[in-house]
Order: sequence, then C-alpha cells, then structure tokens
Amino acid sequence: MSEQLRLMAVHAHPDDESSKGAATTARYVADGVDVLVVSCTGGERGDVLNPRLQHDPEVVRDIVGYRRREMAEAVRILGVQHRWLGFVDSGLPEGDPLPPLPDGCFALEPLEIAAAPLVRLVREFRPHVMTTYDENGGYPHPDHIMCHRVSVEAYEAAGDPDRYVGHGAPPWTPLKLYYNQTFSRLKITAYHEALLASGAESPFAEWMERWEEREERPVTTRVPVGDHIETADAALRAHATQVDPDGFWFAVPAALRREVWPTEDYELARSRVGGPVAGTPEADGVIEDDLFAGVREHLAAQAAGVAR
Repeated sequence: MSEQLRLMAVHAHPDDESSKGAATTARYVADGVDVLVVSCTGGERGDVLNPRLQHDPEVVRDIVGYRRREMAEAVRILGVQHRWLGFVDSGLPEGDPLPPLPDGCFALEPLEIAAAPLVRLVREFRPHVMTTYDENGGYPHPDHIMCHRVSVEAYEAAGDPDRYVGHGAPPWTPLKLYYNQTFSRLKITAYHEALLASGAESPFAEWMERWEEREERPVTTRVPVGDHIETADAALRAHATQVDPDGFWFAVPAALRREVWPTEDYELARSRVGGPVAGTPEADGVIEDDLFAGVREHLAAQAAGVAR
C-alpha cells in the first residue's frame, strides 16, 4: 500500500482518550498509523476526582487551563495528534428529578451544528477508521451520548458532497466505525477472579452483584495491546485531576492485565469493506484482531488497480 493508514478516535472529554482505547492508539502509532484524537469538549465542568488535587490553588483557579495541560501531556505520551472541537462540557446532572442541562452546553447543541466541525475534520484528516461510543455513550453521560451522535453523523455525511457544503476539504468516506467497549462481563469477571486468586482484594465485587442492570454489548474485535498497557496507564495518570493514582483504574496491575486480558475490545458498528458488523449474521462468532481488517485489503486492491 502506498497510502498511510489513518485512525480517528472521537471522545467527549479530555481524559476519555486515555481511559478508553489508549493502548490501541499507542499500538497503532507504534505500527506507523497516523492517529488523530478528537475531544468534543474541554471538560470544563468535570469534577476533580483526585483527592490530592481537590483543594490545589492552581486547579481551583484555572481548571480549564489545567485540564488542557493534562491533555497535552497525554497526547505527548500516546504519540497522537489532537484537535479540540471547542464545545462546552455539559456536566453530569444528578438528582431526582435530574436538573436541566446548562444553556450552551455540548449536549444541547443542534446535531448539525455539533457535527459540522467533526465533518470538517474528517474531510481534512481523511480517516480510514473511526472509533467512538455506542448509542448509550458507554454510560449515559449526556456528552458521551452526543459524542456518539456527532460521530455517526460525521461518518455518514462526510463523504456526501451534498451535505455540509463548504465545510473543509473535499468529501471523504471513512470505511469503518467502531464503538469502544471498555468493560464487558467477561473482562470484569476475568479481572475479579484473577485478583482473588492472587490474594488481592477485588474492587469489582459490587459490579458483579449489579451486572444485571448493565446491557451486555456485542464485541466483534479484540485488538492485542499487551505491549502498550503501561503507555496507556501513563497517559491516564497525566490527567491528574481526573484519576486517583491509588484508585480504581489501577487496581489491576499491568502485568496481570497483560496476562488475563491483553486486548482492548470494540464493536464494529458500520463497515464499507465487510467484516463482522454487530447485529448481522456475519458477526456470529467472528472476532477480528485489527481495526483495519478489510481496510488493508481494500487499499491494496485499489493500489493494484491504479498500478495496472
């Protein structure tokens, strides 16, 4: 193939790129793939979850600037490119009933307004593969759900010359769209049992008890990332306001994760080059190990056709 492979990972907030699919992006960067991470919002309304920084004067004074610096460090660690879409974090509403979302936030933007800058980026960067969240957002944060909506819209519309006219470069049609599936019942069970077998305490016991409340999503693709787990951990730690270094995210040691579950998992949602699209008969029992499965063959066939 003469054309470099390109991957676009679309996320709602800074830190999402490091907790969902970070080892995958690091692996593809190491393989020579051009990777662009897109952050839809600046995370302006995110809580400070690291107890060591909750009263830090710099964090209190300038959470927006602090999170941008965290993101820059995570980008450096992962070796990816990065762009902000520029929308404002919607926050995570709590209460019963839930309070209304704040005016002007990302989740309240009309779809075509919210998707337009992503369509422009797709046409400029020309990804072969895109990743994002499922229709439930992975979990029902309003920005994650909106991230799903704009990603699907951009995937479907960027190649249509009659849509989003005047937005960026000429139309470009991505070939595959995946949903991140960060946690599955099988994966959490494997972690839980491995921790108990090692004599350690498992933080997943409550998850196991409440799992019936969670929808089990299909997994069509498991990307081997064992050599890049530490890179992903370092990127996540760079988001110091968002993770407790002694907390949940690092409860399973990297060596144990590499042994028990050395992949990051995805659901193939759309494909223009075949493959086990979730919910189709072709997906039954078929597991890919490469986000670019089918894409490589498609591009090779194109190159051969041009050469002839």
